[in-house]
This record gives sequence, C-alpha cells and structure tokens, in this order.
Amino acid sequence: MLSLKGSEDRKSVVCRSSGLMSEVHDIKQQLNVFRGILKLFFRKLHLPALSDLQCLFPVLILWGAAEKVQGKAFKLWLQPQNETFLQSGTFPSGFLWGVGTAAFPTEGSWDADGKGESVWDRFTRHADPSSDSYVQWEEDLKSVRYLGVNFYAFSLSWTRLFPDGNPTANPNPAGVQHYRRLIGRLKELQVEPVVTLFHWDLPQVLQERFGGWLNRSMPDVFADYAAFCFRTFGAEVRYWITMHNPFLLAVQGYGTGAHAPGVTGDPADPFIAAHNLIRAHAKAWHVYDKHFRPHQRAMEAVIGWFAEPIYGSGDYPESLKASNRGIIPEFSAQERLWLKGTADFFSLAFGPETLRVGRGLARFGQTVKLDLRSVLVWVQQMYGDPQVLVAESGWFSDASVGVEDTVAIYLMKRFILQVMQAVSVDGVRVFGYTAWSLLDGFEWNHGYSIRRGLFYIDFSKPQRHRLPKTSAHFYRRLVKDNGFPTENTPHIEGRFPCDFQFGVSESVLQVHLHPFSPQFTDPHLYRWNLSGNGALTPVTGVLLHTRPAQCTDFLYIQRHLFLLGVTGSSHYRFALDWTQLAPDGDPASANPETVRFYRCVLSELHRRGIRPVVTLYHPSYRSPSLGLPESLHANGGWRNVSTVDSFVKYAAFCFHQFGATVPTWITVNEPNRLTEAYAEDQQTVARHLLLAHAKTWRIYNDRFRQKQGGSVSLALHADWVEPANPFLDSHRSAQQQFMAFELGRFLDPLIGGGNEGRGSALIGFSDDERAELKGALDFVALNHFTTRLVSPWKNLKPTNPDHCCSLMTDVTWPVSHLGQAIVPWGLRRMLGWVKHRYGDSFSIVITASGVDDQAAHDDQLRQTYIRSYLQEALKARELDAVNLRGFYIWKLQDHHDLQFGLFSSAAHHSRPKASVNLYRDIITRHGFPSTSDPRPLTCRDTTTGRAASSALGSRRTNRCCSSACACPSARPCSALSSSFL
Repeated sequence: MLSLKGSEDRKSVVCRSSGLMSEVHDIKQQLNVFRGILKLFFRKLHLPALSDLQCLFPVLILWGAAEKVQGKAFKLWLQPQNETFLQSGTFPSGFLWGVGTAAFPTEGSWDADGKGESVWDRFTRHADPSSDSYVQWEEDLKSVRYLGVNFYAFSLSWTRLFPDGNPTANPNPAGVQHYRRLIGRLKELQVEPVVTLFHWDLPQVLQERFGGWLNRSMPDVFADYAAFCFRTFGAEVRYWITMHNPFLLAVQGYGTGAHAPGVTGDPADPFIAAHNLIRAHAKAWHVYDKHFRPHQRAMEAVIGWFAEPIYGSGDYPESLKASNRGIIPEFSAQERLWLKGTADFFSLAFGPETLRVGRGLARFGQTVKLDLRSVLVWVQQMYGDPQVLVAESGWFSDASVGVEDTVAIYLMKRFILQVMQAVSVDGVRVFGYTAWSLLDGFEWNHGYSIRRGLFYIDFSKPQRHRLPKTSAHFYRRLVKDNGFPTENTPHIEGRFPCDFQFGVSESVLQVHLHPFSPQFTDPHLYRWNLSGNGALTPVTGVLLHTRPAQCTDFLYIQRHLFLLGVTGSSHYRFALDWTQLAPDGDPASANPETVRFYRCVLSELHRRGIRPVVTLYHPSYRSPSLGLPESLHANGGWRNVSTVDSFVKYAAFCFHQFGATVPTWITVNEPNRLTEAYAEDQQTVARHLLLAHAKTWRIYNDRFRQKQGGSVSLALHADWVEPANPFLDSHRSAQQQFMAFELGRFLDPLIGGGNEGRGSALIGFSDDERAELKGALDFVALNHFTTRLVSPWKNLKPTNPDHCCSLMTDVTWPVSHLGQAIVPWGLRRMLGWVKHRYGDSFSIVITASGVDDQAAHDDQLRQTYIRSYLQEALKARELDAVNLRGFYIWKLQDHHDLQFGLFSSAAHHSRPKASVNLYRDIITRHGFPSTSDPRPLTCRDTTTGRAASSALGSRRTNRCCSSACACPSARPCSALSSSFL
C-alpha cells in the first residue's frame, strides 16, 4: 500500500529539474532488477521501448560486459550493420506517418466534469500539469491537421471514464462524450485514431484498495476496462494499443519509485507488477479477439503494440527462475498458452530513457549511441521478421528552448533516417512512424524541465496557445515528401575537357638530401664480401672516372614521383620549405643543396610530363613558428608588417630560382585559416597576408610574367555551410555572413572591385593599398573538404572580428574517423556561390580536397569521396556553367598514421590503396563517360598537331580538345586561359 508520506517523498524528485539522472539513485543496487525484468520481457513480450525499448539498447550492452552473454539475442546485437551512406530517399507507398500524446501530460482538468484521481494526480499533488487538451482538444486537432499526418495516437484517461476505477460501474458521461467527439472529428479529418487504453495513469482508488499492479486481480479489472472501451469506441477505432511502456512502469513505478505510484522497498515488486501487466495485456487481447474482432474490422485491428509478440514456451527462462527463486511469480499451463501470440504487430518506442539509462551504465565503462536502426534489425532477426510500428520516437529540448528548436530537427532527422535505412537497406518491415509528441506538456518525473512537443506552449500563460516549432515545419515537410527526396541532380555522364587539371596536392615537400645514390660520383672500386662479412672493401690504388651529381641521385625524389606517376595525375601541387630555403628570413643565405633539391624535383616532374603547382608558404600548425623562419616568428610573425617585406623578397628569390619550370604559383595556403592562429590580431594578420600576396603578384607581373608566362593566386579554405535551421531567416543570413567572412574578405579586395568586402569584417585599407590589391589574382584557388551547418552566434560581441556564427554538423551525415562530414553536394553549392558573387571572369581550381580513411588498402570511404565529389565538380561545370579548371586530391602519402594519403607511409612500405586505381581510372576516362561510349578520350597536342591519348604516359603541355573528341564542354584552343594551360 502506498503511503501518503511516500508520495510526498517522491514529490521532491518530481519537481527537481537537475537532469535525467534523478531517476537512477543507485545503479548497482538496481542492476539485478533491471536484468531480471528485461529477461522477463524479452521472453514473454517483445519489449518495445525503453520506454518500451528505451532501455533495451544499453542494457544489452551491459549484459555483454557483465555476464558474457552468448545467447542468440546478444550475438545478433553484436553483428555489424551493412554500411550505408544513404542520406536521401522516400519510404514505401502507403507508409503511415503519425504523431502522439498521452492523457496525463496534456489533458489537465484533473477533477473537471466528474473525473477521478489517478496515481499521477496524487504523485504530483494535483499540480494540474497540462497543455489544457481536455478543453482545447479542437486546437490540438488543428495542430494535427497542420502536420498532415495519417494518424493521431493518444491515450484514454481511465479515471475520466470511470472516476472510481470500477469499469463495471456506470461510466462518466462527460468523459465518454469527450473521447467520442475527439474520435469523430479525427475521422472527419481522415486521420486515423490510434488509441492507447492505459498510459500509466491508474486510478488512485485501485492503488489504495488493491495495491495497483501488485494485485493478481488487476488483469481482470483491466480486461473489463478494455472491454468497455472496445464496445464504446471500437466502431470508429481500427488501431488499439493495450498499454504503453509496461517495462518502465514496472521498474520505475514499483522498483525505483521514480514514477507513480512511487512504490519502493521489496525487490520482488517489479517482477510481480510485470507479471500482472503481461497477464493484463493477454486478457485484453483475448477479449478483443473473441468478442470484438469479428465485428470491428478484423484485418486492421491492432492489439498489443506496446510490446513484442509473445514467442517461445510462454514461460520465463529457466535461468531467470533459478536466479530469482521465491520472488518471481509463475504462469499456469493455461496462462502460458494464453500468452503466446497475443500481439498483431511489433510496437516499438524509442526515446530519452536511452540516454538516462546509458548515462548510468557509463559508470561501468559502457558507451551508448542512439541507433534506432540497430534495434529494428535486432527485432527483425530475433523475432521472425514481424511488421513493426515505431509507436514513439523523439527526443527532448531544454525548457528554455522556444519555437526555434534547431537541434531537435536533426535528432528527429537522425531517427527517421535510421528507420529509412532499416527499411531500404536491411529490409525491416516498418510500416509506420509516430513522432512524439504533439505538444509540450508535463514530462512525468522531469516535470517542466524539458520539452518534447512539436508545438510550443507557454505554461506561464493561461491561454496555452499552440505555436508550431521549426521541428513541426520540418516534420510537416517530411510527411508531405514521404521521406527525404534527393534535392540534387542524380549521377550524370560526361567528361572533363582535355585541359582539366587532375592533380594531387601536398603540404611542404620536405628536403631529403639522403638517401643519395653515390653511383658515378664515388671514384673508388670496391670488393664485396672479401672477409665473409658481407661488407664492401675499397680496392687500394684504383680510382675511377666520375661525373657531376645529377637529379637521379636523389633517391627520395625518384621514389616519391614514382608514386605520383602511378595515380595518373597531370598536375602536382606542393609547397617549398621557407625555413630551409631562407633559415634566417634572408634568401641570400639560402642553402645551395636545398635549392638544388627543389630544382631536381621540378626537373623530374617536367621529365615525367607532370606540371607543378608550387606554394610559397604553407603554414604548419605543428610547428611552433607556424612554418615561418624563426627570426620572423620571434618578431611577431604576421602581426609585424616587416614579415610582408620578407615574404616578398623570398617570393622574388623563388621566382628567380625556379620560375622557368613553374607554370603556376600559390602565394599562401589558406590565409583565412592562418588568421585564427593569431587570436585577437586576426584583422591585422589578414591585412598583412593580403598585402603580402598582392605585392608578390605585382612583382611577378612586372618582372617575371613576360618571360616565364606563369600565373599566381592564393588558396583559400572554402568549406560550404548550410543554414542549420532552414525555416529561419536569421540562419539564412548567417550563411551569407559566414561565406562573406570566409571567402569574401580575401576575394572581394582582389576581384570584387577593390572594396573591403561586403561582409561584416572590414579590414581597412588605404586608397593606395586598395589600388595595389585590385586585380592581383590570376585564378581562384579553393581548398574544399566538407560542409557544416551555421547559425547566428547568440552571444555576439560587436568588436570581435570573427564571423559571429556558430557551427555544427548534421548528425545524419556520414563522417570519417576524424569527424569530417561527407557532403558531396556542398562542393557544387560552394562553387555556385563563388560564381554568383564574382561571375565568370576568373577560372576556379579546387587545389585540395580529400578525406581521412583508416583502411590500410580497401579505403571505401575515400573511394566514395573521390567519386562523389568529382561528380559534383562535373555537375558544376556542365549544369551550372562554373568555369572549373581543376581538381586536386589531398594527398599523396600518409606520413605516419592511416589518414589522407592515397599511399600508406614509407614505414608501411608505401603501399597503394584502392582509391589509387579509382582515381587513375577517372583520370584516364576524363570523368564519367557513358557506358555506351567506351572510346578513350583523344586530345590534340598543340606542339605537334598529332592526336594523343589522355591515358597515363601521354601527358603534354598546352593540350586542348580536338573537334572530334568526346569532350562535352570542350572549348576551342583560342578560348583557353594562357595562365592555366
């Protein structure tokens, strides 16, 4: 019997808003109860969530660690899912979309129109928590109609129908009329009512008289209550749920005491409550099956969606009975027969309790992830591929979150995408999804500390207006589209033009003077193994003729460029080491051997027909000096304007030493990232970097261009951003603001008419500096890797030169080991933004793009990345008319760990990964030609006038498409930019 004092004690828990762990007081003490109850429900019912399966997921993990479970269920759980990058698609025709609520959190009016007291009314001291749905039920249905769903799931209030809890007495006419109106109006709206008989709000009188679900007579009482509901409402209701979340009710209501009725103390109580809940469900199912199914749409009636269909022997497992002798009830032989098969579909609920229990289990070194797909596949394989309804799915927001619930959108998207993957990839027979919940309400023991509704309610105002959150707009669109139809153009066939640059990009190419081949440079003659020790011994008195040192003597260069040649690349981008060429910042002190090393690299590239793209300064964030000569760094680095002058001198030195063999130069790699290393001085650093670039470009243009004929640019980091919440104008504005800051603040002064930028970050140039900046660019070089989500920064500081935005990642996007999201269409959208802002005056080259992949050989993620990102590059050219002239993969070789390289590190024998063959094949075919046109691409060598295949080994300079070749976007030779041939 529940004492009043016990209820008052529990009230302190109900009103606490300190977090989800208030329900878990001592995990270790509850461990055996959790195990036992779960085993009971696994065998007797399809335990649907942890609110009917919300706990299933983490507890299975716990069993694996604590008990070394080797049974079928655990083995199935450990099986990896088929990897998929599925991010779009639609559900099967006829898939059902719904939304749900429960009576107690939303109805209110706890004692209005003759309603009786429930255990939750007593537990909360009649606080009348509500969204006022008993009065504003028509407003609820307007909200349902706005979403466009197929069904509305709600629960009946037992005490509104029978105030004294006795289902054989006369019902409360006001309660009956209320639910008849609600159901009738739903039918008029062509929305199917899905009715739950019992969602935890047991009549208080039954708890006081009988002890609630601890009394063996409760299943009979529940069967009478179910019979009344079937008889009264069944003609209009095709879908029934007997009870919601019996597992949580047994454990939290009769074990931990965190839920009403707040019973604690006896370790047998959760087992007894669960036993009677199972019997009550079975009795209700048989009542319907015998007396009502023949008359109420037998093919469509659904009973028992709250739990797994009952399989096996109909009894508890022997291990459970053996470990809980004396406290676990027994089923009679007749009851065991009754229990089997008493569910028509598998009903699954999946929500916040996963995190609550998961946080508790994390104390034991366990991890929990919100993977609804894994649960659905487990159900499919464990229970004979049943039809499944996701009867509850959703998460929560903090109480302070209003209608702009951006995070909730992506959590909902994540769950629904996992359902789609389970249906499309794994073949799970899911036929419906219920978003939870329609309205903000009183969230049980969490009270008003969290929100779960699609519609916002201000509980401080008596009107209780329903305001759609952005998650409601998102769900409405999803229901209308029946999923996530692709927003992007599907795979296209076509080829890049003959002059398209397929390249590989590296950071600083380190100077390797050793190993060095001594052949022809050592005058001595040697004898091998003279004394049997395998050594070389010089022959005394014999000297040979030698020759001068040659580039082939640098074994590192030969090995490195051999790997590059295997990729089939036409171009190679690498950076010079400023600290080696000018250690003290003065090029006059350059090491001659370092200069010779780089000359040899360039010479060997030319000999192999590969065109170099050389970066003068590639900042190294692993270096304390950021890749600057130490003397410059010690003097303030890019904060000091003197670094600008030093860089210009260094650049002029490089142009002089190497320019004859370098057709393309990059002054600085990602200056927009480098500014972040200077904290509060970002504005000054950006100014100096732009001036250094412009002055360098002017020197090349005035002193070297006429003779060398090259081109100069700077490479910007150019990831794309999408509005985190597409339903908010403020997020769309943040997108434009972020892109203007990332790219516009550097490109606007150079090609945007010399102005300081249209974004919020004004750098502040003099008139002379603006004139020097204007036009100081030959092409646009962009490094693109991923896409992120952007939103306004709430705590905006007006004086902060940052972009004033917050960044996040869509949780449904596939990510690499290092957390890089794979979003191919972001590349095309970024290129479109650049074209829209700056027009077609300058060609664009993607000078670095790649992803980390932990595979030693079969790097599936990188292969997907290369294929899909090059597809988007082709679409940008062919469909959007973007003047894209090249694409460089980052990068050639891993240094140590398996990360971005096409080849493993030298320590791992420089083995090629599978992506090498893929990239080489795309290069050989110059893109994605039609399968019906297997002819190789033939390009004309303008130096000889002869046709040359674009396959490996046929590289020539100044190539353009012949009129006969299959280049869908070929331009005549005269139209090609001289700076990037």
